[in-house]
Amino acid sequence: MKGLTDIPGILVGHATDYDGLTGCTVILCENGAVAGGDIRGSATGTEEWDVLSPMHVTPQIHGVVFAGGSAFGLEAASGVRRFLEHKGVGFKTGAGVVPIVVGAILYDLGFAKPGVRPTREMAEAAAAAASDKAVQEGAVGAGTGATVGKLNGPKTGMKSGVGSFTVNLEGRSAGVMVSALAVVNAVGDVRDPATNRIIAGARVSAGSKDFADGARIMKGAGPTGFTRAISPENTTLVVVATNASLTKVEATKLAQFGQIGLVRTINPVNTMSDGDLVVAMSHGVLKAPVVHAPIDALGVAAAEAVAEAILRAVRLAPTLGGWPGLKG
Repeated sequence: MKGLTDIPGILVGHATDYDGLTGCTVILCENGAVAGGDIRGSATGTEEWDVLSPMHVTPQIHGVVFAGGSAFGLEAASGVRRFLEHKGVGFKTGAGVVPIVVGAILYDLGFAKPGVRPTREMAEAAAAAASDKAVQEGAVGAGTGATVGKLNGPKTGMKSGVGSFTVNLEGRSAGVMVSALAVVNAVGDVRDPATNRIIAGARVSAGSKDFADGARIMKGAGPTGFTRAISPENTTLVVVATNASLTKVEATKLAQFGQIGLVRTINPVNTMSDGDLVVAMSHGVLKAPVVHAPIDALGVAAAEAVAEAILRAVRLAPTLGGWPGLKG
């Protein structure tokens, strides 16, 4: 399994600054992908999000950029547009091609070196590095500065990063794949749905290995109760891709289904302090009735793929920048 690049035509590249502790991740579909999106968090930073609407005239997108740097990181999308324009990839107009690139950012300014943010040049390098090889996971790309479990205050959370996972459908839908890539920077804890136990999240103290349980803190059930406001400095960013052919309406529904994976694994999730979103991409080479892939079946697979991608994002994250990671 390669992760998101299991889907033919989808390329993934990272640019990572381990000195500055930030980066960006680029997902390319140079032949174009029908896409949809869904936002459930309330602290989101995006670019070109409206092109994902079924009501928007743009039929396809050519790339997605996830970057650290908070709002400063939005300029990363310009580097991918420049890269694709030089390759002649984009929406054809009378004056040339216009690459359609969706951007979204996460807040890593408290983790990254002051003043260091993803740039157009960094994103252009990530686009140039994009390939169909196995997706690199852990503290790379946009996940370099990602952390989870920040409900018990600074420095009691844990390191997170990028994860990716593919689900293969069966029976009449054999040959259909749904894959996800997640960059996990959640304020909440990550739980394993199989056990409902926290595997990465807010700890009792900076030196402790015991979990404080962010949901309990938020409900005021902790030792001192939840009395402070949480800064809107968190976000889980997800791409779901499939080789099934979808309309923009169906792609939007697939993005909504993908959010179920967040709910299964992150608690609390979709908060006022998170910018949680899902972009769904259909690089559809498989069409009904040759392959039977109803949107509800794709949705079940999407939720599973997103959940597994989130678990991998924390399990493969090493200790970095003073934040402990499960990978050690």
